[in-house]
Amino acid sequence: MSKTSNPLGLSRRRALQLSAAAGVVSVFPGRRVFAQAASTYDLVIDRQSMMIDGHRSPAITLNGSVPGPTLRFIEGGEAIVYVRNNLSEDASIHWHGLLIDPAMDGVPGFNGYTGIPAGGTFTYRFDLRQAGTYWYHSHSGFQEQAGLYGSLVIESNKREPFRYDRDYVLVLSDHTDEDPSGIFQNLKTEDGYYNYRKQTLFDFFQDAREQGFGAAWDDRMAWGSMRMDKTDLADVTGYSFLVNGKGPKDNWTGLFTPGERVRLRFINASAMSIFDVRIPDLPMTVVAADGLNVRPVKINEFRIGTAETYDVIVLPEERPYTIMSEPIDRTGYARATLATAHGMEAPIPALRPRTLLTMNDMGMAMGGMDHGSMAGMEGMDHGSMAGMDHSKMGGMSGMNHGAPVGGNTMSNPDAPDAVANPPSEMTDSMGGMDRGARERASANQAAVGWADAGTLPGEKALAYADLRSVTTNKDTRPPTKDIEIRLDGNMERYIWALNGERYAYAEPIRVAYGDRVRLRLVNTTMMAHPMHLHGMFVELEDDTGANKALKHTVLVPPGKEVSVLLTADEPGEWPLHCHLLYHMAAGMMARFIVESKTASL
Repeated sequence: MSKTSNPLGLSRRRALQLSAAAGVVSVFPGRRVFAQAASTYDLVIDRQSMMIDGHRSPAITLNGSVPGPTLRFIEGGEAIVYVRNNLSEDASIHWHGLLIDPAMDGVPGFNGYTGIPAGGTFTYRFDLRQAGTYWYHSHSGFQEQAGLYGSLVIESNKREPFRYDRDYVLVLSDHTDEDPSGIFQNLKTEDGYYNYRKQTLFDFFQDAREQGFGAAWDDRMAWGSMRMDKTDLADVTGYSFLVNGKGPKDNWTGLFTPGERVRLRFINASAMSIFDVRIPDLPMTVVAADGLNVRPVKINEFRIGTAETYDVIVLPEERPYTIMSEPIDRTGYARATLATAHGMEAPIPALRPRTLLTMNDMGMAMGGMDHGSMAGMEGMDHGSMAGMDHSKMGGMSGMNHGAPVGGNTMSNPDAPDAVANPPSEMTDSMGGMDRGARERASANQAAVGWADAGTLPGEKALAYADLRSVTTNKDTRPPTKDIEIRLDGNMERYIWALNGERYAYAEPIRVAYGDRVRLRLVNTTMMAHPMHLHGMFVELEDDTGANKALKHTVLVPPGKEVSVLLTADEPGEWPLHCHLLYHMAAGMMARFIVESKTASL
């Protein structure tokens, strides 16, 4: 049994004992490893199958499971991880969120690392410079989508600023029977290949009845001329959504004793899914974001982008609770349970309505975008936008019209009825909502706008503005340099890029060691992008003074800009990329180099 599936959870003392004992974990016959100052694990990558809700599915496994085992370490020590690759192709493991020697970061093509050859082995060895909840995954091809990922927990060598009695890791993911390479080819071959729920003629007439024919027609023309649909929220559908490798029917369950404070470490290890997470009737207190402690924030739900992590504390009473994770396109759900005994379960809430994107999500507030700066983007089909009537879209003159189209809801036999057969009052309430900015007065109204999860009245959803670091930022200097990084895309040819350049053609972004810079992440597309910088943390720029929250992955909403500060104090070549797997593969990635100061820097 892997540690992640331990139904008893872990007390902090037990976690520290396991971390200290990691040195004797071994799966290689004949090998005995005895750690001294180092903690040691052995991992084996293989191609096997996994069971999801009684269905066998192909997968890439680590030590025979998806996800791989939870690796537990203690801050201040050294990690040694032996990896054997039994695949017929090269593989790799990247240590997501760790401050690490760049040669150990695990991305082929960076810092001299070439990956783990087929049938070969590789030894990762690095210092454990931080505490918190992290994860690891492949950075080779589409292996991450197939299952090559796991969780990593580094116990603090100091007293935690909060107390808990039990500790669970919850790895959220999306799994498919399809060959991930085939998915990518489908996306490249046909615009909206997985878009099963585009708006229909029926929807148009319904809108016409509610808005008037002219308004409905103008609305359709505005969206149609940009080859977009207000229901475009995700590129790929048909996933099974998992918690610790378990489907909704498998129902991963964590046990607790009434009165205990339970720490839940959420990791979004999915390839393409952003989740809204809640536990009905059980408030959560966020205590860590992306592994680092934050001032406690009481919430009812949070949105977790791909590759982000959040730690929460809950105080459950003597009854079962459903941990509900809904992808933002509402095509299914991941479900787990907290209970006092196995076999107990709480009701599964109906999925909330899928939101409709608005013109605000198209970048209405970003009228200053520079079309000229897109000149270097090879393959962008600007010709496809001929005939576009800008007069219909006041305020959009500066946006990037190469925005994405994605997949939408399709019938899921396991989904609650609210999604498989949406009630008439749900569809009725959607008419005209794309005009945007209407506040929801009750739970029966549809969500509107990308950021709207359908949070119930009186409940609170976490926002980045709520996050405050518990420690004072080490560097409080003002930035001396602004770097704009535009997140660009063209869905028709499924091309994604940074600053108009696909990774293969892009010049590196260079900063001098020790520099304090502002990164302006400007999303010119209609999809959110979880942007991940390897090897360093960035500070969310806000008015919180010297307690800005630190993140390794920043979710940039569609049509919006997020500004972060960075002290470039980790020399090396670091990937900067969208953590939606197929976006990265299509080119939304750059080489971010921290180097000695030169005359040009």
